[in-house]
Amino acid sequence: MKYVLSTSFNSVSDLLQMAPVAEQCGWEAMSFSDHVVHPETISTPYPYTEDGARRWEAYTDWPDPWVTIGALSAITEHMRFTNNVFVLPMRNPFLAAKAIGTAAVISNNRVTLTIGVGWSKDEFGLMGQAFETRGRRTDEMLTVMKLLWSGDMVEFDGEFYQFDRLEMNPAPTAPIPVWVGGISDAALRRAARLGDGWLTDLQSSADIIESIERIHNYRREQKRDHLPFDVMATPMDAFDAAGYERLEAAGVTHILTMPWMFYHGDTQDIALKLDGIEQFARDNF
Repeated sequence: MKYVLSTSFNSVSDLLQMAPVAEQCGWEAMSFSDHVVHPETISTPYPYTEDGARRWEAYTDWPDPWVTIGALSAITEHMRFTNNVFVLPMRNPFLAAKAIGTAAVISNNRVTLTIGVGWSKDEFGLMGQAFETRGRRTDEMLTVMKLLWSGDMVEFDGEFYQFDRLEMNPAPTAPIPVWVGGISDAALRRAARLGDGWLTDLQSSADIIESIERIHNYRREQKRDHLPFDVMATPMDAFDAAGYERLEAAGVTHILTMPWMFYHGDTQDIALKLDGIEQFARDNF
């Protein structure tokens, strides 16, 4: 099992202190959440809570993930970086490909892109992107971005994006793995059809295992079941070796967690956060 440090709701200054400590302790990766703005009121409910309220308060730091990854890759050597999740269809595919590809180059190919289709119609409107077509555009954007990351002269004629021959450089020197986040059937099918991995939400182990079985069935239908496939899980009921081993046996490859919560609760004290990162590594790695 590999372990990924979730950095959601942390200040930027904390991230700069966490990265070297996490790498020294043997964490596999750090992961970054994604919001551009925080509307005071929302017209679409947050889909992962019973009452539709968001899990965070206003004025929470949401640093740009690719700027952050570029900075943290310069002060680390081996640790990877990913997302939970990057809302791809809220962006222009050329600008997204440029930022992600540049981060991959700067980090020496230590980037895994984990995407989601998003839930906030308000943010989509502010970004000038259609909310209703976000699923189909996500599929097409992934095709476009992989072409751009080749560094070659490429062209494309799709439903949403069309362009004549062009190239984008610098280009990553290795493929960028793409994981798909989400718990809807459409998300599971997208992970099976297009992804190199899947990210859960905060779910029970039973729900995670059932979703993995569905994805594997969809991958067999797509004749992709022979390809490697990762699963990054955030279980709400697995907190020890036995719980993680059960998930690993079902196909989970990565656990995404905030380790200080196990030892110090929901603290904002960076010293306690760093201690939690170190203690969790000693207890589980």
